[in-house]
Amino acid sequence: MRIRAATRQDSEAIRNVHLRAFPEGEQQKIAAVAVKLLHEETTPETISLLAEVDGATVGCIAFSPTAALADNASWTGYILAPLAVKPEYQKRQIGSKLIKSGMERLSKLGAALVFVYGDPNYYGRFGFTAAAASRYVPPYALQYPFGWQGIVLHEDSLVTDAVVQQISCAAPLRDPELW
Repeated sequence: MRIRAATRQDSEAIRNVHLRAFPEGEQQKIAAVAVKLLHEETTPETISLLAEVDGATVGCIAFSPTAALADNASWTGYILAPLAVKPEYQKRQIGSKLIKSGMERLSKLGAALVFVYGDPNYYGRFGFTAAAASRYVPPYALQYPFGWQGIVLHEDSLVTDAVVQQISCAAPLRDPELW
């Protein structure tokens, strides 16, 4: 298996992975978000990664930047979303390797924190906790608040005041139905 940075030329492969990985009713919306994130111009940049087996794309992940709305220019966070692996390649640690590879890249870039809205049992294996995200309000009301989690990558970059911070997200994630 090979993990590499995605390019705009990978749009169709990314779309196909999400269409296969997500259930009907969600697949079109999530695939569209993943492709839009690939094309989104953000500062800092959105990171999209692919997992390939024998030259075929079998999984992908995106990390898009977020900002604390308290106007702290030195703080950088990311949202992990979406993550997808084709069903026939699941249970092979491909999702885990995509997450770890992305986290390593973000750590090297100096990101303070990564957020995820997902299953605590799955993401907890990588160190995500509700406590790490507790001082940051997600962009929209959550259907499942227990799924809002974070992982600290660089403690020295965290906002240290006691104020709870509202965060923003990249445009493709600005749909309350996703939350």
